Amino acid sequence: MGKSRRSSAEVDKLDKKFLKEATANGYIEGTSDKDDRFQSSDSVDLSENEKSQGSPYDSGEDNQDDRFQSTDPVNFSEDEKSQGSPYDSGEDDQDDRFQTSDSVDLLEDEKSQGSPYDSREDDQDASDYENHGTMEESDSSEDEVPSRNTVGDVPLEWYKEEEHIGYDIAGKKIKKQARKDRIESFLAGVDDAKNWRKIYDEYNDEEVELTKEEVKMIHRMLRGKTPHAGVDPYAPYVDWFEWEDKGHPLSNAPEPKRRFIPSKWEQKKVVRYIRAIRKGFIKFDKPKEEPHVYLLWGNDSSVTENKRHGLSYIPPPKSKLAGHEESYNPSAEFIPTQEEINSYQLMFEEDRPKFIPRRFESLRNVPAYENALKETFDRCLDLYLCPRTRKKRINIDPESLKPKLPSQKDLRPYPSTCYLEYIGHTSPVKTISIEISGQWMASGSSDGTVRVWEIETTRCIKVWDVGEPVNHIVWNPLPELPILSISVGYDVLILDTGLGNAENQARVKELLHVEESKLEEDEGNTTPVVRWVRDDKYDGIRLKHCKVVTKIDWHRKGDYFATVVPSGDSRAILIHQLSKKHTQNPFKKLHGLPIAAVFHPTRSIFFISTKNHVRVYDLLKQKLVKKLETGLREVSSIAIHPAGDNVIVGSKEGKMCWFDMDLSSKPYRTLKTHPKDITNVTFHRLYPLFASSSEDCTAYVFHGTVYSDLNQNPLIVPLEILRGHNSSNDRGVLDCKFHPRQPWLFTAGADSVIKLYCH
Repeated sequence: MGKSRRSSAEVDKLDKKFLKEATANGYIEGTSDKDDRFQSSDSVDLSENEKSQGSPYDSGEDNQDDRFQSTDPVNFSEDEKSQGSPYDSGEDDQDDRFQTSDSVDLLEDEKSQGSPYDSREDDQDASDYENHGTMEESDSSEDEVPSRNTVGDVPLEWYKEEEHIGYDIAGKKIKKQARKDRIESFLAGVDDAKNWRKIYDEYNDEEVELTKEEVKMIHRMLRGKTPHAGVDPYAPYVDWFEWEDKGHPLSNAPEPKRRFIPSKWEQKKVVRYIRAIRKGFIKFDKPKEEPHVYLLWGNDSSVTENKRHGLSYIPPPKSKLAGHEESYNPSAEFIPTQEEINSYQLMFEEDRPKFIPRRFESLRNVPAYENALKETFDRCLDLYLCPRTRKKRINIDPESLKPKLPSQKDLRPYPSTCYLEYIGHTSPVKTISIEISGQWMASGSSDGTVRVWEIETTRCIKVWDVGEPVNHIVWNPLPELPILSISVGYDVLILDTGLGNAENQARVKELLHVEESKLEEDEGNTTPVVRWVRDDKYDGIRLKHCKVVTKIDWHRKGDYFATVVPSGDSRAILIHQLSKKHTQNPFKKLHGLPIAAVFHPTRSIFFISTKNHVRVYDLLKQKLVKKLETGLREVSSIAIHPAGDNVIVGSKEGKMCWFDMDLSSKPYRTLKTHPKDITNVTFHRLYPLFASSSEDCTAYVFHGTVYSDLNQNPLIVPLEILRGHNSSNDRGVLDCKFHPRQPWLFTAGADSVIKLYCH
């Protein structure tokens, strides 16, 4: 059950031997141990006064923790030797680390092996730990002396401005002591040799002097040892379980599977190390190789492995080898004439030849090189100011960097060749529009005329002279209403083209009938927004606005159309109803100058483009749905995909932005196509084609497939660059439109010609 105690004779013999060695070495002094928990309350070596007066630790509180009292038989009194220690039971030696017999053996080993600190100090610690002679009490022991300050856990910062730091047990204030300055502390340290052992107790506002035992304890802890030398940290294990007469072990569980298979975590760690070695994160020291033999007069470019001052050697660039012209006696064809030499003076310094050949009779007549000093100095500057660096070149095939696009042959048909020309206007053709059936085309020019053409025959069937440059022209989207809306200065003309059957003409005349001049006034404003006036000259309707109208767009049902007045302030965007001859102003507060306004092809959504943004409004809910950020300097045109979920925007800086409204409010793709301003962009109604026209006299045709799968991005492929128009007053192609049924593209140029491009 436990280790048996040694006999009294052996204990006395061991005690005398230990005290004799400690006295001879001068280790025993009148000092006390730090903590009385390791002192026996019945010590044999107490003085007579202590025996008569009693120890201050003989109260009932001194043995609150008996676990740390020494069980050393040397320190037991005679009564305890005869009666036995309270720890002589079977369980008193569960932890024999505190037995003096083992600690004495440990000291013997340490004396024989030596200690990096001081073996004599360890011996003295052990002797002080076991010897309970005349000892001094520690001032810094918190277990022995209760705190003088009784404020508890109150922060001392609360007493920073007070003259006291707390209260004692009697309730009196504890006055703060005058702190010494640095000079006084230095002088006190010079006069007192033990000043280095003093520490300041901020809680009790006093200086405490560490005892020798406490200093030794600190040294032992700094060296990673136990605080007391008498403690054996490597004591033999005591098996406390009784194994005899037990039918079953402590645990009858089967062996776990992990003990029979390789560790998964060790395998992962090995794989991690292998990957780190392969990637170069873990590097091994390579054996030093002896310098190999190299060709002394070889090319420097092949000696890049040479090392200079521990750095990678980079050979200097090779200069051009001397030729026949640099000979002292060159051939006659290398010697320039006087005229050639004079012409060198008229050339720029960078273009002049660096060396002019001259002829000398012998090598002794060749003078010293006049630029030798200058070139040497320049060379030094190059080495000092322009160090060479090694650049790693990556061998990449340029073709691999191009995106993989389908072949143009697979994307046919698309317009590529000029097939027809429509000639008749005398000034730049600013706008064109194709009738929904694809049979007629209308064009407006700066010469003040509007013409209707038959597409297949290029025959002009009607001409209206409106007297002012035409800004925009649009056909009604319904085939049974062959009506043209024309923007001319401050007015919008709605004309009957006379096409179609008698039934259609009767309906058109009914729509264009206005009994009297009708004023449409804005709410809260007496100034009329627009005037609906009957125009007898052209047998139509004239809508008079307050400012210049630049754009017109029809609703898909053919009854509503919108006009854009860029300088109209609160009346910039107006929506007109043809059947009721009524005008609405739903967008009174616009952020920015409007450029274009377009109806959605299938839903009641309205797009308004300003110089930098495109705002999307829901006409039924009358609220802003989305705001598209173009990131362009100035928007020039806008077009909506027939499906309605994609938008293209052209700018005056030659860029075109494709927006996927389901994806983001920022451009999905920005195309830098034209070097000059883009005048118009357009989508084809049936084919996956879109085009752009520019002031650079070109029109670009693109393939744009929009997939029904939302996870697949649109496919954009450039197809063709259409040329053929001539520049006039630094202007090129002013407008472009697709045929509603065929993959044809119409372009209107500043050279007063309209061209048709077919596949």
